[in-house]
Amino acid sequence: MKIGIPKEISKGETRVALSPNSVGTLVDQGHEVFIETGAGEKSYLKDSQFEKSGAKLVKDVAQLYKSVDVLFKVQPPQIHPSLKKQEAELLNEGSIYIGFIDPFSNPDIVEIFSKRQITSFSMELIPRITRAQNMDALSSMATLAGIRAVILAAEKLSKVFPLMMTAAGTLPPSTVFVLGAGVAGLQAIATAKRLGARVEAFDPRAAVKEQVQSLGASFVELEITEDVETEGGYAKEQSEEFLRKEREVIGARFPKIDIVITTAQVFGKRPPILITEEMVKELKPGSVIVDLAAEQGGNCELTKAGSTIEKHGVTIIGELNLPASVPIPASMMYSKNITNLFTHLYNKENNYTLDFEDEITKGSCVTHNGEIVNEIVRNTVQVTN
Repeated sequence: MKIGIPKEISKGETRVALSPNSVGTLVDQGHEVFIETGAGEKSYLKDSQFEKSGAKLVKDVAQLYKSVDVLFKVQPPQIHPSLKKQEAELLNEGSIYIGFIDPFSNPDIVEIFSKRQITSFSMELIPRITRAQNMDALSSMATLAGIRAVILAAEKLSKVFPLMMTAAGTLPPSTVFVLGAGVAGLQAIATAKRLGARVEAFDPRAAVKEQVQSLGASFVELEITEDVETEGGYAKEQSEEFLRKEREVIGARFPKIDIVITTAQVFGKRPPILITEEMVKELKPGSVIVDLAAEQGGNCELTKAGSTIEKHGVTIIGELNLPASVPIPASMMYSKNITNLFTHLYNKENNYTLDFEDEITKGSCVTHNGEIVNEIVRNTVQVTN
């Protein structure tokens, strides 16, 4: 197949969908790879590196779209600033798209894909199963976001992280409280521990207690329980009564906390509010909150997406797209994920045809043959056709 990699056009995006190493893998499998000139420059990847791996450089992005059967992207399609046209409409009819789509927030893209007979795969929808771990871009990016969250917090905190015993006196360690022990939360815990902080973690899933403790953190337990995960391994929306109890348990720890890192998100829904304004007032002056759910609405009532603010003496960080702040590992990991997904979907063994009996194919495919084939998207997203 002919695979195209355009330059990402979203503001602040530094990643590229394919690395030179993955280009070599695909070329060795018999595919042709076309990449827009300069697509990797923000990830510190030179055009010459892509050429050496077997890619063909294309200066004209419109020509790139016309030349390929498959398009790999990071960010969902949007209006191209120079072509003044939606990227989804630049694709050839009947072609293939693989990348993040965020179908619940972008029904217009889903509609364009459907109308133009484009077979699309959403990296957000890859099932959380063992076979798909090497394709799970959400987990890869969450790993980096968890690390970066702690670094950002350390930069803004009015204290140092580790216990220090000096001639001028003893400095107690900072206490970091991580809300949510998924991929991002566990990486945040591990990073904070490496920096010498005392770490506590909260998660409504009692099953993650052992993982939290294995990293050296204390686990804050919730006495009541509720089914908080979907069959696919994503978080479920919780009842208001359950959230109220969560806030009570979390808030009780706040007077002793220096940094709070929130990671709670609900698949296809607004994240739960875990920190109210009244709870923020309970934190010590000079404390920091890093809200990793900021882009979807935030876990803190005061979070402003894309901004860092100070309220009641507390710094609240709502930075967006933290993986893009470390483009070298982010591009490398994403490239591996998308290449593994593509080679799973289309390979010699299945004669380069899709197997919709396969859980990964069925779960990640959004549109095919002019229809919305993903059940969750079809039941959630409203389109006109």
